[in-house]
Amino acid sequence: MSPGPGKVGTGSNRHLDGVLGAPKSSPPGRRARLSTPGTSRLSAEAREDLRRRLLGLIEGNRVMIFSKSYCPHSTRVKELFSSLGVEHNILELDQIDDGATVQEVLSEITNQRTVPNIFVNKVHMGGCDRTLQAHQSGLLQKLLQEDSHESSYDHEAYDYDLIIIGGGSGGLSCAKEAAILGKKVMVLDFVVPSPHGTSWGLGGTCVNVGCIPKKLMHQAALLGQALHDSRKFGWEYNQQVKHNWETMIEAIQNYIGSLNWGYRLSLREKEVTYVNSYGEFVEHHKIKAANRKGQETSYTAAKFVIATGERPRYLGIQGDKEYCITSDDLFSLPYCPGKTLVVGASYVALECAGFLAGIGLDVTVMVRSILLRGFDQEMAEKVGAYMEQHGVKFLRKFIPVMIQQLEKGSPGKLKVVAKSTEGTETIEGVYNTVLLAIGRDPCTRKIGLEKIGVKINEKSGKIPVNDVEQTSVPYVYAIGDILEGKPELTPVAIQAGKLLAQRLFGGRLEKCDYINVPTTVFTPLEYGCCGLPEEKAIEVYKKENLEVYHTLFWPLEWTVAGRDNNTCYAKIICNRLDSDRVIGFHILGPNAGEVTQGFAAAMKCGLTKQLLDGTIGIHPTCGEVFTTLEITKSSGLDITQKGC
Repeated sequence: MSPGPGKVGTGSNRHLDGVLGAPKSSPPGRRARLSTPGTSRLSAEAREDLRRRLLGLIEGNRVMIFSKSYCPHSTRVKELFSSLGVEHNILELDQIDDGATVQEVLSEITNQRTVPNIFVNKVHMGGCDRTLQAHQSGLLQKLLQEDSHESSYDHEAYDYDLIIIGGGSGGLSCAKEAAILGKKVMVLDFVVPSPHGTSWGLGGTCVNVGCIPKKLMHQAALLGQALHDSRKFGWEYNQQVKHNWETMIEAIQNYIGSLNWGYRLSLREKEVTYVNSYGEFVEHHKIKAANRKGQETSYTAAKFVIATGERPRYLGIQGDKEYCITSDDLFSLPYCPGKTLVVGASYVALECAGFLAGIGLDVTVMVRSILLRGFDQEMAEKVGAYMEQHGVKFLRKFIPVMIQQLEKGSPGKLKVVAKSTEGTETIEGVYNTVLLAIGRDPCTRKIGLEKIGVKINEKSGKIPVNDVEQTSVPYVYAIGDILEGKPELTPVAIQAGKLLAQRLFGGRLEKCDYINVPTTVFTPLEYGCCGLPEEKAIEVYKKENLEVYHTLFWPLEWTVAGRDNNTCYAKIICNRLDSDRVIGFHILGPNAGEVTQGFAAAMKCGLTKQLLDGTIGIHPTCGEVFTTLEITKSSGLDITQKGC
C-alpha cells in the first residue's frame, strides 16, 4: 500500500524483473538496442496482452520506472526517488527475456523510445531530465501527494478528475467522453466580448461564429445563384427578387441559440459541471475561475485539458478596433453591411467575401501577398479568378494603414487608407463596412500557463505537444486550434478530444491521426482538398517522383443554365515511388465538400491511381471525374472539355 496524500514512502524499491518475462543476465555496459522488430514476431493478441500488462504496472504502482541496470540516467532517477524516501517500482528491461520487445510496446504507449521511462500516479513524467525538472519546479512533489491506489476523492486530493478550459468543439467532445467513462468533469467556458461587444453562448467558434453560420450564409448565396439559373430551367417569375439581411440573421441566430441550449443540456445529462467563467492557472493542479461580475472561485483537478481556441487578429493601426469588424461580429450583425472591404486572403476572408457578394453586396478584397496561404496555389488562384469573374474586386499587394470614420450609422461610412507592399503608392477608398480576416491568434497568453511551466511558442502563442497531446507539464494536455503544427479544423479537435479522454480514462491507446485531413473552402465555387498541395508534394518527394493528373470539367447542371464551362477543375498528385499512391486530392466545383469527404476515406485506406481507375463512377456527377483521369501535367495536353 503506498502512502496517502502528503506522506512519503518508505524509501524502499521493489524490482519487478521477471514480471513480464524470465530474468536474464546482461553484461555490464552493454548498449541498449532501442529499435527491434520484436513486436512483429508477436501475434496481435499477444501484443495486446503485453500492452495490458504494461498498463497494469503503470496503473498499479505509485511510481513505476522502466529502466536498464547499466544506464546512468536510470541510476540518477532511482537515486532521486530513494533520496525522497518514496517507494518506487523498477522493471529492468535488460534483465528480462524480450526486453527490447517490451521497450517497443512501451514506446507505442508513451511515444518515448529511451529509458528511463517514468510514471508517477499514472502520469507519464518522461525521462530523466523531465523528472529532475519536475522535482526542481515542485511538480513532482505535487504528483506524489496523490494516492494511486485509492480514489483521490476519498482523501479530497482534488475537486475533479478533469477540468477543461474551453467549451468549444474539442473541449465538449473531451468532456462528454470523460464523463461517459465515469470521471468527474468540469468545463470552464467564457467568451471575452469582441471590441464591438459581440459575445455568444456555449459551443465555441465553429457553432457560433464559424463553420455553422458560414455554411448557412454560403447556402443563402447559392440559393441566389439557383434563382438565376432556374429561369433557364423553365421557372417564370416577374416580381423583383431581393435579399433581406435581417431575416437571414434572425433565422441563423435562432438556430445557433438552439445549438447552445442543446450543448448545455447534453453536459447536464452527462453530469458534467459547466461554469460560465474565465479559467486561469494559479498554481499546480489549481485554477481560479472569474465570472462576468469578477467573482472568483478556485478549483483543483488531477488533469487539465486546454481547449481555448483562437480569436481574430487585428491590424494594429489607427481605427482598426474602433471601426472594423471581424468574423466574430459578422454573423450576428443586426444590419446589412453594405459596401464592404474584406482585408485578408485567408479562407475566412474569401468565404465571407464570396457569400456577401452572392447576396448582392459590393465587395472588395484587399490582399497583402497570396491567396489561401498553405493551400495548393494553383487551386487558390482558380478560386480567386472565379470570384473576380463573378463580381468580387481584388486589390492585390496592398495593406491598410489607417481607418477613419466619415459617418456614423448602421452601417456608417469609413475611409480606408492603404499602401502598396511593393512601392510607395498609397490609395484611398470609402466603404460602409471593413471586415478584417487576416488570421487568428491562440487564446493561451492570459490563462496562467507560465505559473505552472506549460511551454508555448512565444512568437505564435501555440502550444507544442507530443503525439498524445501532452504539454511540457505531464498532467496538462491541449487540443484544437491552439496546437503547434496541427490543422485548425473543428472535426480534428472533436476527434482529438474524444481519443484523449479514452486514453486518459478508458485504457485505450488510439491517437489522433493528423495526416490526410480533408477540408473544404466554401467559396462561391467550393474548393475541397485532402493530402498535400502540389508545392509541398514537390518539396517532400521531388518533382521527378510525382505524376499529376488533372482536367477541367463542366457539371451537367451548368449546361442548361449557361454557366461557365471549363471552370471546375480536378487534380490528383501521385507518388511514383509508392505504387502511384494518391498523396494530394484537389477539386474545385459544386458540392466539393461532399465529394472530398468520400475520397478522404479512400486515401486513408491507401488509395492509388490504379484503384481509382478501377472504380466505376456515378454518372452524371462531379465526383466521377476522378475515376477517368488520363491527362498528366507533364504531357502538356489540352484539358478543356466540350461538355459534361
